[in-house]
Amino acid sequence: MFTIAPACAETVLFIGNSFTFGANSPVRALNADRVIDLNNERIGGVPGLFKRFTEQAGLDWQVSLETAPGRTLGWHLAERRGAIDRPWDHVVLQEYSTLDPGKPGDGTATIADVRRIADVLRSKNREVRITVNATWTRPDLVFLSDKQWSGTPVQAMANDLRRVADQAAARVHGTVAPVGQAFTCAIRNGTADANPYDGVDYTRVPLWSYDNYHASSYGYYLEALVIFARVTGVDPLTLGPGEDAAEELGLSEAEATALQQAAHDAIASNGGCGR
Repeated sequence: MFTIAPACAETVLFIGNSFTFGANSPVRALNADRVIDLNNERIGGVPGLFKRFTEQAGLDWQVSLETAPGRTLGWHLAERRGAIDRPWDHVVLQEYSTLDPGKPGDGTATIADVRRIADVLRSKNREVRITVNATWTRPDLVFLSDKQWSGTPVQAMANDLRRVADQAAARVHGTVAPVGQAFTCAIRNGTADANPYDGVDYTRVPLWSYDNYHASSYGYYLEALVIFARVTGVDPLTLGPGEDAAEELGLSEAEATALQQAAHDAIASNGGCGR
């Protein structure tokens, strides 16, 4: 559930890929001046939205990110350890969208890599709090034929990813951000389109980008809300309909409120609204 977040300064590092930096959307560059990009690529992304939320909530957070497209957590540890091997208060980990690129749905490497990263991070700060991002269902792997999750319900892939995230987080005494299940919550409460291929729910917000793989601005906004709620303990509904980043992204007040509600529901039910 939700707690009162600390008033003192906190540091958070986001480690991830295109799902973290906001590919295919204006989220990628938005708020880049508010965060520290350890790769100096001028990315704002989901971390930038997170930072914007903390400012509006009256919290003092220093937000950093280390991202690279199409990479696993193991790659970040092998290739970017020099950037991430520092003391942090919080770290948010984003795995590749299918977990193992060569074996979609297989969480063996993910669980091992989360543990290895945690060991590195805790050598610098034993109290670092680790959050594993359980990401969204990819429509291109569900609604097209001959894919790993073809023909399954829209929530199935997200729930499979969540099960692995739970295992990985448990090994390091961490938490899980139920982002993928929040997508399902938004679909079930009537906010979002369930299937971008059929054109039936075109009046509802599209959570995915044109490739039906990455998120849209709506999807990244929802992702950031869920992570914000999980990491800070602040209810995303407190941001309200006039939330600044939503306005800059072109979301209506009604859309922002509906997505905040989906994030609230996902956190309050620990993803249960998306199962």
